[in-house]
Amino acid sequence: MKVIGIVGMPASGKGEASRIARDLGIPVVVMGDAIRERVKEAGLPPTDANFGAIAGKLRVDLGMDAIARITIPRIEATGAPVVLVDGIRGDYEVTVFKKHFADFTLVGIDSSFATRYQRLASRGRSDDSLTPEELRIRDRRELGWGLGRALEQADCRVTNEASLEEFAAEIRALLCRLGGIEE
Repeated sequence: MKVIGIVGMPASGKGEASRIARDLGIPVVVMGDAIRERVKEAGLPPTDANFGAIAGKLRVDLGMDAIARITIPRIEATGAPVVLVDGIRGDYEVTVFKKHFADFTLVGIDSSFATRYQRLASRGRSDDSLTPEELRIRDRRELGWGLGRALEQADCRVTNEASLEEFAAEIRALLCRLGGIEE
């Protein structure tokens, strides 16, 4: 099984990369779904603060690689030859995936704070109603989980500062190359 991991700061383009993967027929496992499920089970509203609190608690209780370990069975359950994992947040998770999957490639997506904030303001998810300072706090929280170190380990990186069309074309070509898919 070929596993392609996606890592990037909030609103850098991970979700768009996942959409493109799905369009190519690549199954996508979103690590944040494990968090969303736990927030829902706890009866909490789906806010950034609640997602962050649950994710932090899982990491404290089960280790910094907890969400990767929770996600591995979901990846394997696809039974697909190529799977994309969206939402890697730390270097501990990268280590788990590299140990578990012999064919693991990490793709880093880079985007500036200003661009990411503009995207958050326009995309309308329940955890996106952040002020610039709240986004900085979210960034610091995720960097504290090892997100910056995970980005540094990326096997390849894509900058997402241009148009959606340009980013989509670059991601599509990269996923086709990595996944052995003809465009």
